[in-house]
Amino acid sequence: MWRALDDHPPPGARRLQRWRSPLRGRWLTSVFGATLLVTLPIVALTGLLSYIAYGPRFGQAIPGDVGWLKLPTFDWPTDPSWLYRLSQGLHVGLGLVVIPVVLAKLWSVIPRLFAWPPSRSIAQLLERVSLLMLVGGVLFEIVTGVLNIQCFGFSFYTAHYFGAWVFIAGFLVHVAIKAPRMWSSLRAMRLRDVLRTRREDTRAEPWEPDGLVAAEPGPVTISRRGALALVGGGALFMAVITAGQTLGGVTRHAALLLPRGRTRGDGPNDFEINRTALAAGISSARTGERWRLTLTGGARPVVLDRAALLALPQYTATLPIACVEGWSTVQTWTGVRLGDLARLAGVPAPESAHVSSLDSGPFGSATLQRNQVLDPDALLALRVNGVDLSADHGYPARIVVPALPGVHNTKWVTAIAFRAAPDA
Repeated sequence: MWRALDDHPPPGARRLQRWRSPLRGRWLTSVFGATLLVTLPIVALTGLLSYIAYGPRFGQAIPGDVGWLKLPTFDWPTDPSWLYRLSQGLHVGLGLVVIPVVLAKLWSVIPRLFAWPPSRSIAQLLERVSLLMLVGGVLFEIVTGVLNIQCFGFSFYTAHYFGAWVFIAGFLVHVAIKAPRMWSSLRAMRLRDVLRTRREDTRAEPWEPDGLVAAEPGPVTISRRGALALVGGGALFMAVITAGQTLGGVTRHAALLLPRGRTRGDGPNDFEINRTALAAGISSARTGERWRLTLTGGARPVVLDRAALLALPQYTATLPIACVEGWSTVQTWTGVRLGDLARLAGVPAPESAHVSSLDSGPFGSATLQRNQVLDPDALLALRVNGVDLSADHGYPARIVVPALPGVHNTKWVTAIAFRAAPDA
């Protein structure tokens, strides 16, 4: 079968001979591969942690039904308060930074991607399938991830979650097959020697059958150190135009890839907004004097207006809000502790709390786990940076919980249902 495939190549297969760069070879490909071997698992792990942080056991993570791909869940911690800011900042930021490395790695192996016949043995066929899953998976994750942080116009979460598992499976198989060859290839040249080699002294690696080196390499137009500098510079550029969305401060001005967090408020409310009051259909009539907060879970509902909430003990905490899209912001919030509201509702030791909002959109409610309700810095915030919340930031009241994904820091809160533990 292999011989028959070899004798009948598809149209265009001979064009592979046009890829003649003398830089292609096992060493350069292994350098890019080793870089991705370190960085891509971090991107994958932080992405899966984000899914867990959304509370899949409460049915509020997307996708909800993942079948046998279900992850082990645990109570997402509230300490340190910047945990989700770090994990999701790494996921989005590092995912963008490695794009130049991914593209360089694909460039270095592109002749083999279209080699004919596709395989000459069962082992090679397995390698090709893993490569297809790896390349297809990583490109799909990059494209859908970038589209999400820039426009958010499609069902991103489900596609991204299952695409991640395709990538992870291909990645693990490919590493198992290629790791020994990668380590031996890295030892073939010393990095110090490569960095000292000028363009005119650059030579192609020895040709080998079914290898990456062209049978007749073309002229040298850039040295290997130049190629590494080009890719490294591209990664550094991506870091510069990305990192500010997580780091904040003056670096935010350089965050050209900043997603929809560019929408901002005024004065002390001048920080990122994902969903405005207008977009959520929240009118001043609904948040004015007739607004009430209803607490349930005890013997009878407790109904409070904003004046009653302001009369309760007030606490202040400086906490970040970190979005799944990678941006984050740190502000100083003032309001009533959720634990105090739970006691007022007659549920001093709640197992969870379901928060409802005036917003009827897909993220207009959230379920908080026990430690998120009882954390001393978990607030129903009424003010921010010393002034009332703006309408866009959730006036008259919003949830702010340490290390909670931003979308679950629900705005325009109208009800909190505290649920007691089964043995309470």
